[in-house]
Amino acid sequence: MKKRILFASVLLLLLSTYNIQKSSNLNAEFNIKKIDIENNKFIDDKILKNKLSFLYETNLFLLNKKELKLKLQEIDFINSFEVKKVFPNKIKIKVYENIPIAIIQNKMEKKFYTNNGKAIDFIEIEEFSDLPLVFGDHKSFLDFHEVLKKVNFPLSETKKFYLFESKRWDIVTKNNQTIKLPIKNYEISLQNFIDLKDRINFGNYNIFDYRINNQIILK
Repeated sequence: MKKRILFASVLLLLLSTYNIQKSSNLNAEFNIKKIDIENNKFIDDKILKNKLSFLYETNLFLLNKKELKLKLQEIDFINSFEVKKVFPNKIKIKVYENIPIAIIQNKMEKKFYTNNGKAIDFIEIEEFSDLPLVFGDHKSFLDFHEVLKKVNFPLSETKKFYLFESKRWDIVTKNNQTIKLPIKNYEISLQNFIDLKDRINFGNYNIFDYRINNQIILK
């Protein structure tokens, strides 16, 4: 009788060990082995994968999206992201990047100013090497930029923007022509400048001064 009880106990122990090992092996099959990055144009894959290296061997079922979000937010260029689990052991991360529209120049420091109004760290990227510089308080630049787009201002021909304490903008083109805008209703002045671009003698002037209402001074 004792032998039967002992045999049954040993058999139960073996079966339990087998089931635990089987469950452990099954869970290991869902540990992350590969991370695919999609839609990144400016951020190198290596930078992203290094930032996300903590995910390797994490079980797909236990993926912590809050922790993932915190890590990705450490990269200035990332605006948002989507994550997709690909069973048994892979995740796909689609990133949406902030797009620089200008470079903020503040004393010796440079920052990118993005299409959603963020100032992010400046890094050398050839595609953005020709962006215009913004001097002064950049917080209102996004609204100003929207007006420029609305009137089809030639942004690709622009070199610098200056915002003065009076909240008045100057624009310097790549041809070193300066447009001095009024504080208010400058949309009309911008449209007038665009119309003048088609004139034969347009290149003879370096300054287009619109600061006085209903008047333009050419120099």
